[in-house]
Amino acid sequence: MEIKNISFSYQDKIKRLDHVEAEITAGQITTILGPNGSGKSTLLGVLTNNNQPQEGSVVLDGKMINKYKPKELAKKLGVVHQQNTAPADITVEKLVHYGRLPHKTSFSPSAEKDEEMVKWALERTGLYEKRHASIDTLSGGQQQRAWIALALAQDTPYLFLDEPTSNLDIFYQYEVLELVKQLCEEEGLTIVMVLHDINQAIQYSHQIIAMKQGKLIAQGNPQNIVTKELIQQVYGVHVAIKNDADVGMYIVPLGI
Repeated sequence: MEIKNISFSYQDKIKRLDHVEAEITAGQITTILGPNGSGKSTLLGVLTNNNQPQEGSVVLDGKMINKYKPKELAKKLGVVHQQNTAPADITVEKLVHYGRLPHKTSFSPSAEKDEEMVKWALERTGLYEKRHASIDTLSGGQQQRAWIALALAQDTPYLFLDEPTSNLDIFYQYEVLELVKQLCEEEGLTIVMVLHDINQAIQYSHQIIAMKQGKLIAQGNPQNIVTKELIQQVYGVHVAIKNDADVGMYIVPLGI
C-alpha cells in the first residue's frame, strides 16, 4: 500500500494531514504514533477509504483505493474502529457472522465457507467457547477480540486497528497486542494500527510512522528511528533510550 502526497481537511478547512507520503509493507505490523491531534486516526480513515483526501491518493495492490467498489474493498481490508457498538444481547457468533457480508449476495444462503471462516476467527481469537455468550457479558479485552474476530471473518489480507488497546487494563492490552503479533507472524496479515504507548509500539511493530500536526516526521524500523531527538520533536518530552536483554529497546520519560 502506497500513501502518495495525502492532504486532508474536514469541513472546518483546518489541514489535518499535510502532504503525507509513506508506504505500508506487506506482511508487517505498521504502527502510527503521535500526540493527540497529530492526525493518526485521520490517516487511518484515509487508508480505509472512510476519509476522502483533497490531495494525493492511496494505492492498494496497484489500484487507487477510491476506485474499489465497497464490497470489493471489504474483501481487501478488515477494520476495527476505536468505538464499536452492537446490540447488547447479540451473541459473539452472530456478531462475527457480520464479517461474512462482503462475500454474500442478497439471495445467497449461509455457505459452508462462511461457517468455516467464523469458526476459524472465533478460535483464532480464543472466543470459540464464548460463541453463544452475549457481547455485553464479555470483559473489555474479550469484546475487543470479538470485533477483531469479525474483521478476521472477512478473510482479508489487511487488518486496520484504531487504538485497539484504549480503555483496557494492562493485561488485556498485552493480550490484544500478542494476538495482533500472532496474526501477522502466523497468518501473514498486513496490520496497521494506531497506538498511544510508545514502548508498546517499539515492542510490537516492524515499522513506525511518527506524526505531528498532520505531518509525517519519520518512518522506519523502531530500532532505527526512535531516538531522544525524535521523541522530543514529536512529543516535547525528554527521554532516555534503554536496552534490556529481555525486553529489548524501550524509552524512559525524564520530563518536559
